[in-house]
Amino acid sequence: MSSRSLGTRTTLAAALAIVLALAIVGIVVDVLVGRQLHRSLDRSLRDRAVEVAQLNASAPVLLTSPGALDAPLAGRQLDVEVVDRRRRIVARSLALGGRALPVERSLADVISTGVGRYANAALGSDHVRVYVAPLADVRGPAAGGAVAVAASTEDLSDTLEKLRVFLLLATLAAAGTAALALAILMRRALSPLGRLARSAAEIERTGDARRRLPEPDGDDEVGRLARTLNAMLASLERAREAERRFLADASHELRTPLTALLGNVSYLARHGASEELVAELEEDARRLARLADDLLVLSAEEAAAAPDEVVRLDELAARVGETAANVDVTAPAPVRALGDRAALERAVTNLVQNAQRHGPGGPIGIEVAAANGVATLSVSDAGPGLAPDEAEQAFERFWRKGGGEGGSGLGLAIVRATAERHGGRAYARGSRFTIELPALRDFSDSSATKDRESPKGSS
Repeated sequence: MSSRSLGTRTTLAAALAIVLALAIVGIVVDVLVGRQLHRSLDRSLRDRAVEVAQLNASAPVLLTSPGALDAPLAGRQLDVEVVDRRRRIVARSLALGGRALPVERSLADVISTGVGRYANAALGSDHVRVYVAPLADVRGPAAGGAVAVAASTEDLSDTLEKLRVFLLLATLAAAGTAALALAILMRRALSPLGRLARSAAEIERTGDARRRLPEPDGDDEVGRLARTLNAMLASLERAREAERRFLADASHELRTPLTALLGNVSYLARHGASEELVAELEEDARRLARLADDLLVLSAEEAAAAPDEVVRLDELAARVGETAANVDVTAPAPVRALGDRAALERAVTNLVQNAQRHGPGGPIGIEVAAANGVATLSVSDAGPGLAPDEAEQAFERFWRKGGGEGGSGLGLAIVRATAERHGGRAYARGSRFTIELPALRDFSDSSATKDRESPKGSS
């Protein structure tokens, strides 16, 4: 992996993109300008040839006059050579001296076809562009011959070369300027990220989740990132604090039965066994076992994945009602939800046991219903239930009404963890404890679980 920073890579990429873009523009400009210059030169050659042809038709005697063919056209000095139909030179510009334009084949073709044509040739060390045009077969020494007009392409090549150099320098200057500007902007833009990285590294080194990252003043992406990370740190701090409280509460809950168990064992060692002592030892052992089991269940429930099994809540409630005494189940219609059957059954059983333990006796009701895409599974007894402030704390770990003994204090916490894993919630109102889950309106709503439908579940 490259060790270059994000700013350096971005600056280099931007500079390269600018160079490529300007190179493409330069190539297009060079082609267009070159084509325009060549067309302009060709027009100048053709216009000069037309003038000579007109002079040959109107005043052929003037063709042989010294200097008659040396007048420049549009500021460009042109070489002119006039030949007769046998390709003998009749007149030529003084600039040619004793030289002849090397276009014998073009002259022969033009005289024979009567159609003008362009050609490239070398006149000494110069490269020239030549236009050869036929002359009218009227009077005069050049009648039926041709005129050749030539111009050096050196100026054109120099112009294009200077244009290319200019475009190259402009490309490099633009790329350098853009890279410098982008480097400055990237440095200013990335400096908050650098501070965030250093602060995050310091938090990682110290392991102190109470520290926070510096938040930039602006409301840009970096500012939102810093606030999001700080919210995550706050959530981690709350989770760590909850874990510390859980460990402290679990240690406290375990200490009480362990202390009683050790005291009874010590008494047993000194005085021997009695029926009452053995019963107390058995109760202490059972309490420790229940507490350990509930701790394991709660830990597994909080770490488990989201369920994907289709569960008939009405059938589940009926099965719990069959295993418990004095329980009435009300489920007028099938209610389906995605869930973990065993976990949901354990949660309902916990609510029933809670009602049996803390209720006034008498029948316990289980009611299953669904409305507006929400499935509810409620357990209630005939007692007054919890006060509003107690209902808010009832699902906390190790909470007991009035701080009394009995149970592990984790039954309702397991119910809440199960409901939340299923995407729902658990709450209490008076003596009515409810698990609320997202309901499946129809079995076909979950195509991923359609193959799991049983004949009983489709009734």
